[in-house]
Amino acid sequence: MLVFWKARFVLLAVPKTGTTALEAALAPRADAAILNPPGLKHCGVAKYRRDLAPFFEQRGRRPLELVAVMREPVSWLGSWFRYRSRPGLAGQPNSTEDMDFAGFVDAYLSKQPPPFAKIGSQARMLAGGVDHLFRYDRPEQLYRFLEDRIGPLPEIELRNSSPARPVDLDDIRRRRLEIERADDFDLWRSLAAP
Repeated sequence: MLVFWKARFVLLAVPKTGTTALEAALAPRADAAILNPPGLKHCGVAKYRRDLAPFFEQRGRRPLELVAVMREPVSWLGSWFRYRSRPGLAGQPNSTEDMDFAGFVDAYLSKQPPPFAKIGSQARMLAGGVDHLFRYDRPEQLYRFLEDRIGPLPEIELRNSSPARPVDLDDIRRRRLEIERADDFDLWRSLAAP
């Protein structure tokens, strides 16, 4: 999470949306950077407003605007699946190395997901609303916003690249996912308009 106090916004770090690359490029220009622990780096809207806003915001000033990036829900799950199949997690409870994407999605949708499928929800993280929500697949819109607020951007290099693995999903599972995680899909669709 990056706090741009002078520019009056906070860039929330939604996992698997490229925010680590943004943090690496923009942290030197931020007024505060929360990179660890992960529970604070990746805090959602509710936690920010409850725990961090009182620290960063001052009475009598307008609140800092919240900025976030969202990824298409199936692509987001695919990124988690691939990320958790990296060699460094081999043999760990949160590894997905010995399964296919369909099995990962089934586990994610189960009533009690196993450790490898406990990844939360983008909609839940963003619940309460952000002022500016950008699509992961349209980075130029986010970059324009950032440039308007903080000036020319440095080069933003890809970080946390995940291993290549197939993330095909059959129509039945996709429909189940759309029904059971409707909040994520509804939020994504709300961003679909140009």
